[in-house]
Amino acid sequence: MRKFRKIKIQNLFFATIFVAYCLFSIAGCAPVISKQLREQVARELTLSEVLKDPEAYKGKIILWSGVIISSVNLKEGTMIEVLQKPADAQGKTKDVDESEGRFLALYLGYLDVAIYNGGRKVTVAGEVKGKKIQRLGEIDYTYPLISAKEIHLWPVEKKDKVYYPRPYWPYSWWYGPYWYP
Repeated sequence: MRKFRKIKIQNLFFATIFVAYCLFSIAGCAPVISKQLREQVARELTLSEVLKDPEAYKGKIILWSGVIISSVNLKEGTMIEVLQKPADAQGKTKDVDESEGRFLALYLGYLDVAIYNGGRKVTVAGEVKGKKIQRLGEIDYTYPLISAKEIHLWPVEKKDKVYYPRPYWPYSWWYGPYWYP
C-alpha cells in the first residue's frame, strides 16, 4: 500500500511540475500589445499602401514594427521616426534588410529620447492621423503620421563574447597537453 501511495505522490508531483512548465511557456509567448488594441488592428493594412495615400486611411488602427531612426520631444509629445521592418510572430522586428518605408509615431506623453534612440527595435500600435512632409536628405518625404496608443521598446540584445585563441602556448613549461595526472 505504501509503495502505491509513493508512486501516486510522485506522479502528482511530476504532473504539477509539467503543468507549471506549460503555463510559463505559454506566458513567455504573450503578445506585447494589449488584446483590446490588437482586436481593432486593420491587419491587411501595410505601410506601402498607407504611403500611397495616408489621408485615405485616417482613423484606421495599425500595428507596425521597425527600428527607431530618431526621436525628439515636442510640445504635443514625443515624435519617433521609425524605419519599418517585418515582424515575427511576437511582433518583434526581424533583422533583415527589407523595409516598406518610414513612418512617424507621435506619442502623446513624454518618452526619454536617450532611451528611445536610434537603432532600437520598437513595435507601435496606433491610429493613422494623416501625413506629414519632412526633409529626408535633399528630398521632401511624405511620412504617414501615427498617433501611438501603445509602444513596446524591445530590450537591447547583448552579443555573446567571442573568445579568441591565445597567441602563446597555453600550458606551463612543466605541464603539457600530453601529461595526465
